[in-house]
Amino acid sequence: MKTVDDFNFKGKKVLVRVDFNVPVKDNCVTDDTRIRRALPTLKKILNDGGSLILMSHLGRPKDKEPQFSLKQIVPVLEQLLGHKVSFVSGITGAEVQKKVAHLKPGQVLLLENLRYDPREKKGNEDFAKELASLGDFYVNDAFGTAHRAHASTAVIGKFFPQKKAAGYLLANEVKQIGRALKEGEHPVTAIIGGAKVSSKIGVLENLLDKVDNLIIVGGMAYTFLRALGYETADSIAEEEMIPKAKQILDKAREKGVNVILPLDIVIADRFSPDANIRIVSIDQIPAGWQGLDIGPETIRKIRDVILNSKTIIWNGPAGVFEWDKFAQGTNAIGEAVAEATARGSYSIVGGGDSVSAVKKAGLEDKISYISTGGGAMIEMLEGKSLPGIVALEQ
Repeated sequence: MKTVDDFNFKGKKVLVRVDFNVPVKDNCVTDDTRIRRALPTLKKILNDGGSLILMSHLGRPKDKEPQFSLKQIVPVLEQLLGHKVSFVSGITGAEVQKKVAHLKPGQVLLLENLRYDPREKKGNEDFAKELASLGDFYVNDAFGTAHRAHASTAVIGKFFPQKKAAGYLLANEVKQIGRALKEGEHPVTAIIGGAKVSSKIGVLENLLDKVDNLIIVGGMAYTFLRALGYETADSIAEEEMIPKAKQILDKAREKGVNVILPLDIVIADRFSPDANIRIVSIDQIPAGWQGLDIGPETIRKIRDVILNSKTIIWNGPAGVFEWDKFAQGTNAIGEAVAEATARGSYSIVGGGDSVSAVKKAGLEDKISYISTGGGAMIEMLEGKSLPGIVALEQ
């Protein structure tokens, strides 16, 4: 897979798939991380003397709702990039082609939300061809969408057989996740959380061949506790996944992988930030109560494992961290990962909730690498090939 360092873009119009799917409130970007992470690639092309045609999606529009327009991104993009950014309220067609035709070296054009055209998500070849006609080169720097077989990520590459490349962000994501999975110094520990086992079953199975310790937290832990025979009352659990959870525990035992599940939990009498809470061991959850975070004994156990690890992969929170009463477990994991990193361990964190928790705790600069991809990182951890990356390699 070639990167932007393999090309000089002087005098070229470069079509760049970026991931500007950022949170927006009242027409203002509330977290510009994904924009900032794309800047090195964009500046490289501009410094070469090329021009930029930027394309991205924003949210999940059903039609062309104005709250999903990328026009809202322009002010912060101009500020961060240090360049004027022109915006066109179209994606393909005569108006867009006219704007592109007049684009001069050093200039930047942002297209409207790709998902305003239903052909994007369908991976429509005609739509990909229309997009491809706008540029001399194609660069994909949108790791967050690399797992989607969409027109702008998986199909468009065929129209640039010798003139396509990965941007710095995408190339680095592949490198960093690959480093953790394939070259990680042992002991390797994976912390997998979140609500559902079903969404991460492939990750758990694939990690069993790569890790020494597998820490399972969040809502998905209760399915594993059920598999071990514990009653979990009203805690979230997927009945249909209990047999699969048993299989994973059996495989882990066969492979000598140390699986860490909650020993005690913070329970609530209802799913609410104002709920009454207690801390109980996992065999003492009363009827009508539910687990919403891990308890202090579990935190001590997890912290000990993390601090004795050389490579740490974290995806998914330990509880409902958005509510202060149930944030202690997730925060403690973040602090332990940061401390291990300071001692020389390599750490990678991905997934929207985990990254949000790290940022909220002010630990962003204390982690070795923070991934911009949730679903994309998950699929790499599963060992899958990502369509957006495959398209650059063909």
